[in-house]
Amino acid sequence: MSLGQERGAMSGCCDHEGEVFDGMSSAYRRALWAVTIINGGMFGVEMTAGISAQSQALQADALDFLGDFATYFLSMLMIGQPLMWRARAALFKGVSLAVMGLWVFGSTAWHVLVLGVPAAQIMGIVGFMALVANLTSVVLLMRYRDGDANVRSVWLCSRNDAIGNVAVLGAAGLVWWSGTAWPDLLVAFIMAGLFLNSAAQIIRHAREEMAEAAAHA
Repeated sequence: MSLGQERGAMSGCCDHEGEVFDGMSSAYRRALWAVTIINGGMFGVEMTAGISAQSQALQADALDFLGDFATYFLSMLMIGQPLMWRARAALFKGVSLAVMGLWVFGSTAWHVLVLGVPAAQIMGIVGFMALVANLTSVVLLMRYRDGDANVRSVWLCSRNDAIGNVAVLGAAGLVWWSGTAWPDLLVAFIMAGLFLNSAAQIIRHAREEMAEAAAHA
């Protein structure tokens, strides 16, 4: 293990003598590979179920899985790269997350006009599967919730997923209870707002790091 990796493993992604964790840890790489595989698989499962159940909340959550899959894979490629490149990658992920949030907003608004009641049973079953997958990811990444913009974006995506899945399960129960699609659409709107909030945090952090890297160049 290199000196940088030992430092990352010892710090558990917190500051070590003023240094921000940059992902240089073999344990972090293993955790990242695991959550990448989990999110790629759950995207296929949840998108298929979302279309079958006509659930906007499930489809929004499936897109979040897809975005996370891309985020985690890009994050692995950026480990060990100069700060400017890591910050640019984080900026790209932040902008992509914002675009996803806006798409969910627009798609959900359109579905309000062509309202159909989603299948609550499918929403509940798949939502629970997704929650288990995301809680597993959260546990794996808990130690690494602080760090540079690249590392921070990984944690925010995992946290968003877990929150989104709890909301999907709640929506499934309310759809079953009310017999309407409004709970599903409301959750999709809330998740879109969560995407945009996280995107703003990632973009702000990335811009700060880009300015810091430029100042040191």
